[in-house]
This record gives sequence, structure tokens and C-alpha cells, in this order.
Amino acid sequence: MNRREMIKTVGTAALGATVLGIPVAGRAAGSENTRQRRKILVIGAHPDDPETGCGGTMCLLADAGHEVVCVYLTRGEAGIAGKSHDEAAAIRVVESQNACKVTGARHIFMSQIDGNTEVNLDRYREMRELIDRENPDVVLTHWPIDAHRDHAVCGTLVLDAWRRLDRRFKLYYFEVMTGEQTQMFHPTHWVNIEAVAERKHEACFCHVSQNMKPLYDEWHTPMEKFRGIESRCGAAEAFALHSDSLSGI
Repeated sequence: MNRREMIKTVGTAALGATVLGIPVAGRAAGSENTRQRRKILVIGAHPDDPETGCGGTMCLLADAGHEVVCVYLTRGEAGIAGKSHDEAAAIRVVESQNACKVTGARHIFMSQIDGNTEVNLDRYREMRELIDRENPDVVLTHWPIDAHRDHAVCGTLVLDAWRRLDRRFKLYYFEVMTGEQTQMFHPTHWVNIEAVAERKHEACFCHVSQNMKPLYDEWHTPMEKFRGIESRCGAAEAFALHSDSLSGI
């Protein structure tokens, strides 16, 4: 996508026509017109990954009446110092549920363990069966080249499921803490999130246990601004479409 096409895509999204190729013009949650209703799975390794990576896009799609499902590979068991895995998981599940209320997403928790995620035949099957059962039109997940092992595992499992399910849905990758975690990320699509930026932040800040505000200010706000500069708007999220994804939805 050249710069002119990219700007056109972002501008169109801002006007409410499409977001990542998904129609949103003239639609609203609860609309009787369901002919163009899509299902989007956002699959992240931990609680807070989907929200920080693409929370604005989730809000835009949910507001347009599409079904957005937030899938967490783990419950964030290792994510709170001084808490046992069970204690941390209980806290972070509630935080994730609160975040999903803000974005308008339905939540699903998978069975892997934070900090000890696995890539093996059973885990490949688990991811494939979940995606097959949900039967999405679009999946958004981690870019597999990531310094955080759990992120890399998540992206790898989704990629394998997409291949084995005959590439029947569009596959996009999102970024988190680019440079520190996500590596070598080259976007193909940008989404203007100015209209829902504050709501995205509210969803992210539901993850109280993660001391999210300073983390967000250090990493995610600069990313939103930089992607906005690239796409000539105030704040944007960036995605990489897998080149073998279906041309249409």
C-alpha cells in the first residue's frame, strides 16, 4: 500500500465507511440490518494485550454492530508481584471482564499459563479448535516476531490455525510496545482511533494491577501518535495483513 492509498484508507475509516475492510458506515449496535455483520477475534497472550494493541479498533467495530470477541491465551497468572498464580489470575480475569465491558467485546480465556506458554501438538489443536468453533471473519493477533515469548507463542499458534483452517478468515497482526517487544513490524493498514481514543485508554486502565498509566504513557501513547503521524491523524493503530489472506470478506 502506498502512502496515498494508506491515507485514503485511514480517512475512509475516520468517516465511518470501513475499518480493516469491514463495513461500518451507517451501522450501529443493535441495528436490525445484520447482513453485513462480521465476527472479529482479537487474540492476545495476556490480559491487557488486546486492549493496548488494538483497543480503539475493537471499540469502532463493536460500535458498528459487529461481534468482537477478546481471546486471552492466559489469565496473567505471573503478572502480579507477591501474588500466587491463582490470586493473580482471579484479579486479572475481573480486570479483563471490566475492560471488555468498555470495548463492547465478549471475552474468552484459554488454558495456557502466563510465562510458561507452550507450542506443541496439543496447543496447536486447542487454538485451531477454538478458532474453528468461533468461525470468525477476521482475526487480529500478535506479530510472531516478539521479544516476549508468550506473544511469539500466541502469534505462532494463530498462524498455524489459520493455515490449517484453509486461510478462510483474514489474518491481521497488531503491535505492542514496538522496539521493546514487537520487532521488525511493518504495517500495511492503519486505523484512525481519534474518536475512541479516550475509551481505549479507559479499557486499558481497567488493568489496575499492571500499573498501566505510566506504562501507557511511556510506550503506547508514543505509538498511537507515531502511527497517527504516518496516517495524518491524531492517533492511530497499525496492523499488518498476512499477504495470503483472502482478498475479500
